[in-house]
Amino acid sequence: MAEPVQTQPLLDDESLDTLDEFLESDLVGPEALDIISAHGFMLALAIAPREVPSSLWLPELFQGQPAYESPQQETEIVALFEKMRSNAIEALEHGILPELLFELELGGVDPVETPIGDWCAGFMEGVFMDEEAWFGTQEESAAELLLPFMAISGVFDDEDAEIGELIADPIGAQRFVNQLPELLLDLYLLYRVPPESPKPSPRRKGSATPATVAPGAAGIPRSKHAGNKGGGKVGKKR
Repeated sequence: MAEPVQTQPLLDDESLDTLDEFLESDLVGPEALDIISAHGFMLALAIAPREVPSSLWLPELFQGQPAYESPQQETEIVALFEKMRSNAIEALEHGILPELLFELELGGVDPVETPIGDWCAGFMEGVFMDEEAWFGTQEESAAELLLPFMAISGVFDDEDAEIGELIADPIGAQRFVNQLPELLLDLYLLYRVPPESPKPSPRRKGSATPATVAPGAAGIPRSKHAGNKGGGKVGKKR
């Protein structure tokens, strides 16, 4: 029997409470992500094939510029989100799964209507920050690994009914939810760990060079979502 994979929180409870209170306050607009969605968003940025600068992801996270009470508060809040991201990278680098902020049991409830759905929507917001990098060279693998996030997020329901149908069955939905933690590690390994180069075989006299085969497309909708990040379902502040 395989040993359970170790999990690790990305921030302590006090830091999470600080971010939660800030995101729920009047200092940020009503369209800002809540703490659950922000957690998924920062995890996607930690896994992303190339780094997205804070000058781009902060406005997306807050959906504008917060009315910070002081420069010190701005420094503290930004530093905590940066720490969340760096701690995620550190955990995944050592094969440790980031601890999620919710239970994985659906209890027969539609996952899109749960914190799990909000978290997945936040994660996909992070993917949308740089779709080209996520799908550019690893399209089929990325589409396969991201499919549960896409289905549970609900952001594709209006554009591809087949994705939503994947979680219409409660058993299938729960199976997708159970996969989420380890899919984070699989995605990190896909993008952040270079594959081992196979050792070249000795060429025999008269052997021909094999022809190159072009890869096929994955068939998962993606580019049509670029530039329309606010149009789908995502966990906004309550």
